[in-house]
Amino acid sequence: MDWREIPSLSALRAFEATARHLNFSKAARELNVTHAAIAQHVRGLEAEFKEALVQRQGRGLALTPSGHALSIRLQTGFGEIAAGVDDLRRLHEDRPLNISVTPAFATNWLMPRIGSFWRDHPEITLNINPSVELVDLSQGVFDLAIRYGTGDWQGMEVERLTDGGFCVVAHPDLVKDCEYKTLKDTQSLPWLLEDSMMERRAMLEAEGLDFDNLNVNLMSRSSLALSGVMAGLGVTLHPRSLIEREVATGQLKLLFELESEDLGYYLVWLPSRDGPKERTLRKWLLQVAKAA
Repeated sequence: MDWREIPSLSALRAFEATARHLNFSKAARELNVTHAAIAQHVRGLEAEFKEALVQRQGRGLALTPSGHALSIRLQTGFGEIAAGVDDLRRLHEDRPLNISVTPAFATNWLMPRIGSFWRDHPEITLNINPSVELVDLSQGVFDLAIRYGTGDWQGMEVERLTDGGFCVVAHPDLVKDCEYKTLKDTQSLPWLLEDSMMERRAMLEAEGLDFDNLNVNLMSRSSLALSGVMAGLGVTLHPRSLIEREVATGQLKLLFELESEDLGYYLVWLPSRDGPKERTLRKWLLQVAKAA
């Protein structure tokens, strides 16, 4: 197909609308152009084809045999285009949003709050995928990720969701009647830590703990470590934003806070994934985080 041999789509649309309405004015109103523009397009096609397409009939128009044949083909063609566009829009509107989050964030922060989003936005389906793996958003599987780090991900749009402060916490019964003035005073306590987050070791050592002589039990998930702490089995170092409720309700005892200016949970997405549903979800997440 040589598109240089095909008349402009504007002219073909003008004729197709004229053929349906058999009236230049009605075709002009449908396409939001002037009567003269429609007539000019039709006359231009007739000049190009060297063939009459419409003729006057009383106060209206009638199609010539050539005009009738062309109108049928155009109605079919434009109908297929419209159907394809509608299908693509419905595909975008109906598909769920796929979110990649860490298991700890999903369990401790997102799930206790997600009910209000489901209530306010029943038209949006969310697929929440908790995983410790750093997914590649460029593969197109996920629309949004919530990652822990410094926010420095090349080629991505990022927005900070929570701060990166850490808390040392324990079950109240484990540390009752004990006074800990410095983190070093907890050296004798059992610790529960996630084995894939050993960068926390540097934070603890910077606060004076002798990690090599620390009683540490390593867990495959931070949620397991937190469950053990809730059961009174030890202390842990956990992102503050994920345990604020437990501390506020007295389920956990806050022993120390460690600040980090750069670290935090961030919303991460590709610039191409910026549709209405994605923006709605990001806006909700930021509002909820601000209110927390």
